[in-house]
Amino acid sequence: MRQASHFLEPYVGRYWKKLEDGRILCELCPRYCHLGEGQRGFCFVRQNIGGKIILTTYGRSSGFCIDPVEKKPLNHFYPGTSILSFGTAGCNLGCKFCQNWDISKSREFDRLTDQASPEKIARAAKALHCKSVAFTYNDPVIFAEYAIDIAKECHKLGVKTVAVTAGYMTEKSRLEFYQYMDAANVDLKGFTQEFYKNITLGDLQPVMDTLVYLKRETSVWFEITTLLIPGLNDSDKEVHEMTGWIAREIGVDVPLHFTAFHPDFRMLDRPATPPATLTRARKIAVSKGLRYVYTGNVHDPGGSSTYCHNCGETLIERDWYQLGAYNLKDKNKCARCGTVCAGHFDDTPGTWGPRRQPVRLADF
Repeated sequence: MRQASHFLEPYVGRYWKKLEDGRILCELCPRYCHLGEGQRGFCFVRQNIGGKIILTTYGRSSGFCIDPVEKKPLNHFYPGTSILSFGTAGCNLGCKFCQNWDISKSREFDRLTDQASPEKIARAAKALHCKSVAFTYNDPVIFAEYAIDIAKECHKLGVKTVAVTAGYMTEKSRLEFYQYMDAANVDLKGFTQEFYKNITLGDLQPVMDTLVYLKRETSVWFEITTLLIPGLNDSDKEVHEMTGWIAREIGVDVPLHFTAFHPDFRMLDRPATPPATLTRARKIAVSKGLRYVYTGNVHDPGGSSTYCHNCGETLIERDWYQLGAYNLKDKNKCARCGTVCAGHFDDTPGTWGPRRQPVRLADF
């Protein structure tokens, strides 16, 4: 690992090989970009310079904020605690509905004003009493080496790490990446190849592979989010198929978040998701046996609270990102019947609340 004083030197990335024709094959994600000298990948942040992949955003970040962990969203990973969130620029998907398009689609690296070494980020999180650090806003897969280095420094100080990701990566990259993540929220953007191809400019199968890998091969705590878009991925048929697959292949304990679409980026002509759509999807998921299903981006305290799957007791009451009643004992057991609630919990919940606090990393 390079010294902090030199972290802005060109960073040679991993997950690539040279081809016989002189180009480089990037093996980070399923796009497998073939790059000639000077060319950038689809993500725009990985570039062939001098016959090597250079990660052009290593050590350059923006948007540092302290959030409630529930905003990621993670409802079963130390509820009520604070999480230091940040992103870089670029993305390896091309979602027409992107809610963070100003960051994920940015090609203006001058906006990345915070010179953020892994050590500095870890120190800031510790000093700010954040339970964890989130790689978010744009997908951390494309800055995997940077995220891994940050995670290593965070773990030295007892700070946990969270990846908010679309899970669009190769077997080669996911093997190393998830060794250093404590938790993840994976966007399962739809459940048809047609949706992925036409709306995200990607493929469904690699995301399914990532979810299965997380469940079967790692100890990473993860939750799934699906943004329901009217007329595109919100049909009863698709929700039935998706939640049935989750129950069979991932398990009934994985929390699933259905969130509301709001017109943005290149999808301004489509209406916002009615709350009733989320409620209907939640009912379908519960009918498949899923124990923890949530609604998001709408005000729905009933749909955002956690219940005991055995006796129905309200375990964690939520109103937006504010916690109310908290009925867990011995960290993870229902206070009424003793049934275990899946996830990671402390003896008492955090008290961060719904605040969002910008952070100047230069202060650290």
